[in-house]
Amino acid sequence: MPKYIAAIDQGTTSTRFILFDHAGAIVAVEQREHHQIYPKPGWVEHDPLEIWMRTQEVIGAGLAKAGVAATEIAALGITNQRETTIVWDKVSGQPVYNAIVWQDTRTDEICNALGDQNLLRAKTGLPLATYFSGPKIKWILDNVPGARTRAENGELFFGNIDTWLIWNLTGMHVTDVTNAGRTLLMNLHTLDWDEEILALLDIPRAMLPQIRSSSEVYGTARAPLGGVAVAGDLGDQHAALFGQTCFQPGEAKNTYGTGCFMLLNTGEAPVESKNGLLTTLAYKIGEQKAVYALEGSIAISGALVQWLRDNLGLIEKSADVETLARTVSDNGGIYFVPAFSGLFAPYWRSDARGAIVGLTRFVNKGHIARAALESTAYQTREVLDAMEKDSGVKLTALKVDGGMVFNETLMQFQSDLLGVPVIRPKVAETTALGAAYAAGLAVGFWKDFDELRTNWGLDKAWSPQMESEQRASLYAGWKKAVTRTFDWV
Repeated sequence: MPKYIAAIDQGTTSTRFILFDHAGAIVAVEQREHHQIYPKPGWVEHDPLEIWMRTQEVIGAGLAKAGVAATEIAALGITNQRETTIVWDKVSGQPVYNAIVWQDTRTDEICNALGDQNLLRAKTGLPLATYFSGPKIKWILDNVPGARTRAENGELFFGNIDTWLIWNLTGMHVTDVTNAGRTLLMNLHTLDWDEEILALLDIPRAMLPQIRSSSEVYGTARAPLGGVAVAGDLGDQHAALFGQTCFQPGEAKNTYGTGCFMLLNTGEAPVESKNGLLTTLAYKIGEQKAVYALEGSIAISGALVQWLRDNLGLIEKSADVETLARTVSDNGGIYFVPAFSGLFAPYWRSDARGAIVGLTRFVNKGHIARAALESTAYQTREVLDAMEKDSGVKLTALKVDGGMVFNETLMQFQSDLLGVPVIRPKVAETTALGAAYAAGLAVGFWKDFDELRTNWGLDKAWSPQMESEQRASLYAGWKKAVTRTFDWV
């Protein structure tokens, strides 16, 4: 009887392979970073072949570290950076261009030419924005010599990273509803590609993967996981919602990673946002009905800490940001709005660019570090306000996960700013855990949601300690700072 479930967590900056046991505890982790490619301002790319190579490396090294054979693994789940777009030759597997990353803004002209930002919202739950895969596919077909002809001849495949990995692992060209729902091409109500939108963007249907549920056997992996069922597929934020066991309408989680993403389970009916959020699929388990969510997407959170490290040399390693921020008692009157790729929810302003406002000669490195951390908490508050307006549900606590949740200063400030407890689970790797849960359910490793809920355990909770007047004053300053970033492009 297999004892483990495996997950591949293919993120924006790195790829991880994680083994879980039946209790949802981590047995082994292996991680490798990949290169970030910036050909022009606003352009962000990855090498798909490097990502596949890193994936194979972490699988091999992870199995070796744990001393586990593929025969001991019941199934593999995959979770991935969403919207990042790859087009490749379906025979050779050679990409026709680098992966265009979700943060990339080159498709702004395509989106603007289509007109009203809400043109496709009723069908897709999404605004017309550079964030999503559809315009990126169109850009590749329009700009890579010969690509459109090859796509029309049925020679090319498209996929987000999940599809790329599943295809390389099994030969199957599939995606799940959560990833398909981030392309601007899938109809939220039919859970199928929408012919009118495909015609509007001039994208051949033949290059698109088959849309499947988030939890079913898609195929059998080749080496180095030979014979293991690939049986779970969720975009990273949906996987984190699932890993946090947010199975009931009104339950929410926030993931603090490269970007920051809050999802609220809204049940079996999509809720249209009037306040700048995305209506998205939460998950679909086998033949069960699809479950929907509202999402607030923030482009830059952990990426801002990386920028302080790599571009400014302000810190040596990412964890040092908290030490530097703690050298001061507050932000010194400054706000850092990290609109490096424009602003996502709730503004959707691709014309915005980053700004530090309120500078005086009093301000030092510590204030800049603190303002950088606080920017994530402020953006989360904006998203939460929009969620409460759309859903009518008042949040009583926030479940958190992702790399930044071990930053105590940020978590306390987040609780202070929201005025509710912030709760970190024992297993903070909930993105990978969600993919593992989906795969495990598909093959009977876990039998139902109740069994998954028993695995969830509290690690730490932060309670608000800030007076309401101070909270309101700080937040008003942030809202003012955000307006200074508009209309730069």
